Amino acid sequence: MIGIVIVSHSKRLAEGVRELAVQMVQNHVPIAVAAGIDDPANPLGTDAIQVYEAIASVYSDDGVLVLMDLGSALMSAEMALEFLPNEQQQQIHLCAAPLVEGAIAAVVAAAAGNNIQQVIAEAQGALVAKATQLGLDDSHSSLVIREQPMIHDTPHTNEIRLIVSNRFGLHARPAAQFVGCAARFQSQIKVKNTTKASEFVRADSINQVAMLGVRQGDEIVITATGTDAEAALAALQTLFTTNFGEDSNSPHAPVSPPLHVPPSPLSPTSFQGIPASAGVAIAPCFRYRKTPISWNQTTSLEEVQHYHVDNPNNEWQRLRTALHTAQQEIQTLLSHSSIQIGDAEAAIFDAHLLFLADPTLLETSQQRILNQHLNAEAVWQGVINEVANNYRHLDDPYLQERIADVVDVGQRVLRVLSGTPMTIVDVSQPAILVAADLTPSDTASLDPTRVLGICITAGSATSHTAILARSLGIPAIVGLPPEILQLNDGTQLAIDGEMGRVWVQPEAETLVALQAKRDAQHATQQQIINIAHQPCMTRDRHRINVFANVSSVHDTQQAVNFGAEGVGLLRTEFLYLNRTTAPTEEQQLEVYQAIAQILDHRPLIIRTLDVGGDKSIPYLGVGVETNPFLGWRGIRFCLDHPQVLKTQLRAILRASLHHHIKIMFPMIATVTEIQAAKAILAQVQAELRQAGIGFDEDIEIGIMVEVPSAVTIADQLAREVDFFSIGTNDLSQYIMAADRTNPKVANLTDALHPAVLRMIQQTVEVGHAAGIWVGLCGEIAADPLAAPILLGLGLDEVSLNPQAIPGFKNAIVQLTIPKVQAIVTAALQQDSAAKVREIVNDDLHLI
Repeated sequence: MIGIVIVSHSKRLAEGVRELAVQMVQNHVPIAVAAGIDDPANPLGTDAIQVYEAIASVYSDDGVLVLMDLGSALMSAEMALEFLPNEQQQQIHLCAAPLVEGAIAAVVAAAAGNNIQQVIAEAQGALVAKATQLGLDDSHSSLVIREQPMIHDTPHTNEIRLIVSNRFGLHARPAAQFVGCAARFQSQIKVKNTTKASEFVRADSINQVAMLGVRQGDEIVITATGTDAEAALAALQTLFTTNFGEDSNSPHAPVSPPLHVPPSPLSPTSFQGIPASAGVAIAPCFRYRKTPISWNQTTSLEEVQHYHVDNPNNEWQRLRTALHTAQQEIQTLLSHSSIQIGDAEAAIFDAHLLFLADPTLLETSQQRILNQHLNAEAVWQGVINEVANNYRHLDDPYLQERIADVVDVGQRVLRVLSGTPMTIVDVSQPAILVAADLTPSDTASLDPTRVLGICITAGSATSHTAILARSLGIPAIVGLPPEILQLNDGTQLAIDGEMGRVWVQPEAETLVALQAKRDAQHATQQQIINIAHQPCMTRDRHRINVFANVSSVHDTQQAVNFGAEGVGLLRTEFLYLNRTTAPTEEQQLEVYQAIAQILDHRPLIIRTLDVGGDKSIPYLGVGVETNPFLGWRGIRFCLDHPQVLKTQLRAILRASLHHHIKIMFPMIATVTEIQAAKAILAQVQAELRQAGIGFDEDIEIGIMVEVPSAVTIADQLAREVDFFSIGTNDLSQYIMAADRTNPKVANLTDALHPAVLRMIQQTVEVGHAAGIWVGLCGEIAADPLAAPILLGLGLDEVSLNPQAIPGFKNAIVQLTIPKVQAIVTAALQQDSAAKVREIVNDDLHLI
């Protein structure tokens, strides 16, 4: 039987609606109420845990319909969904129907034996009878996109009205895409949230857009004034109609307790917090004593001094320099995070970059420095305080969580202005980190092999710190009592991230129970891994090799654990970063051999040094360029520094003896470049032979196909190499002429765009015609929707982040070659990546 849940700020209202509904069906439909909060002085409100418990009490595989009144009721209902297992989330439906009429219509339809979709339809149409009786048009209740030109004095002003459908509205990542898209156009673009009766704000300001508090179901109005107004509105509308590229099931949701939670072991000393990232950890306490973030504090340094400056222009330039340095630091963090946890989660730092480029903040800072002759630190801190307080006074708790991002960015700039070097959370031994709070930057830099668990007193399950912890696979609990901060370093702790509980010096019985739970979780994970360790084949027995992209020895072990059949891309830049001199031949050899031994004769493709672009290494003379992605990078740098390349090639060749190693050169744009690289390789091989040092004489040589010119002359390049590996991250940005690290245009670099897919198809066909195999390494392979496309394009191998391998293999085993070829044929005829995704989605639902 379908269950009904009524969510309201008022418990008396919700009980009254339930009483009325019960009278309609004589208790034949399970109805639960989640309303009000446990505060006699202020009883109006909603609680996500109450909503979760209400859903649990009426849950059925037939479905549960949740009706809400307004405001935070929607947010509480959305958060409650995240406490359910994924398979049960699919059966819960949040309904925009009016609370009273919708509840009555829903219970009547459910009692009549209708299915969940019919019940939803009845609830959403509940106002039709009333509107008809009153002679009103009910079209205002229709949740569709409406577009209507606005009449203005100027012919270049247009307006669209949109209903926001993506799950969490304009949270940080969609807001960053929205602002980045708006900033590409010359027109003056403004936006307002009509549902919340807000005023128009600048669409190119990340903070103003975020503070609109746009949630799922809200109606917004976007205006554009200028010569490219129509194109701007069309581009923005596409973002909304494609849900900003987000799946309907949030990938950032916390893994939370099942519906019927068994009693957990108790001990005399324990703390209860909010579950943020599932998993069990048992280890000593490590107290991280960075000054906590608070509403009135923007820096972990001493409170900044306010003083008069005689030359305000120089002071403004000092702030601009600090902002530029902070941008470089965040860009490095973004690149590191993309490699470690994937582009989707790392996009949190896109919003940080946009914050630093927010014109309203820059203009305010400049005016105060120039007009008031104040020092940069005082002005910047004042601006940060104002923005943080604006977020603080929002009603939406999800948006209040963004204060941590504002403060994180603010602290970074103040630190640069003070000349204080950047620090990271340094945990020398495996431990459970205990702190008042962690910024997103702190969390992204954590080493999961050292930080086994996270316990903080601030935050929520929807904070960016929690999202990053889940992406890193670190059990985490937030919102813990402040007493936990009194623990001494080394105190034995046990945490259950799924239950949100911490035990201090746990008793033997507690440890046994938690270890059993951890073992059970590991067993479940092992089952998934066992499936992933099988060869990747379609239903009609066509095989595609699935390799991993790695950046360290640890990554390689993870890749093998997740079922990688080899390494398709070893990014060797990690050997050159965070040091003052280049690694020696012996240092490199040691790492390559260690990785090869872990792979145990599985293929290992080592990409030679690819510096430049978003990877700057000062001691090599690779500084900041005006246009780094079109500059001195990859093979161009290595050919100009042959000794750097020769040292690396010697180490690779020496490691190749008795191992299945292949060499891959990056950023090849011409035949001359690959011939020059092969000539240097031949010199190194001759030197090793002369010295009597063994290596694989038949080592395969390949290139990254990531420049459009390499695609157009692929037939010539194929005669020089043994394989191609298509680098879609760079190839996409070069084809679309959009810097993938620039949040204002990064949405253009979607590798599922037909222009990119046609380039991939052309490369595969030319490579096969020449008798060489063709692989692909890029973030696109981690997208399950891309699996049928990549298979249908005829690729022999894909290489992706280790964590995404089980999902890719699971997607492939459900497909057949005729099916994916048909999908590709249709996809190549589309005119946008969004339409390609629609086609794949539609076809997969039919499988």
